[in-house]
Amino acid sequence: MSPDEGFVDYARTAAPRLRRTAYLLCHDWHLAQDLTQTALAKLFVHWGRIHRRDSPDAYARKVLLRVFLDHQRRSSSHEVVVDRVADAPAPDGQAELRLTLIEALSRIPARDRAILVLRYWEDQSIDTVADLLGVSVPTVKTQSARGLSRLRSLLGADDAELLALRD
Repeated sequence: MSPDEGFVDYARTAAPRLRRTAYLLCHDWHLAQDLTQTALAKLFVHWGRIHRRDSPDAYARKVLLRVFLDHQRRSSSHEVVVDRVADAPAPDGQAELRLTLIEALSRIPARDRAILVLRYWEDQSIDTVADLLGVSVPTVKTQSARGLSRLRSLLGADDAELLALRD
């Protein structure tokens, strides 16, 4: 199998997962698709080196996260998206709670949102999140606590208790 064919196979399997993560970061399915495509394009450029690694997924997440943060920094990224609805129902039947959480996530700063999505939605370790963001472990811990606090205040006591988010 040629490296190009290997990338096509990888992209087919990884794209839906990357797109879901991108959606959690930006709350717009169209922008999530754009971010995913940009990340995959950047991966393709370096695929010859990446595919030999043990985990191209970790590298792909890092690229996606950087693409998202770069998009947030640009002045053209201040678009306001309204009437957003998730395409897929929540797996455990708590669709309303999931939508409430996604809406609350959209109201916190991009860096805090990225940390919360990676730590609690993607279930990544503190060390992995620190590596992905290029920050120290204490920074991830501090921003996680701050982000969770902001999220809880946005959700109110009832929703926060239902989520049972951990520090």
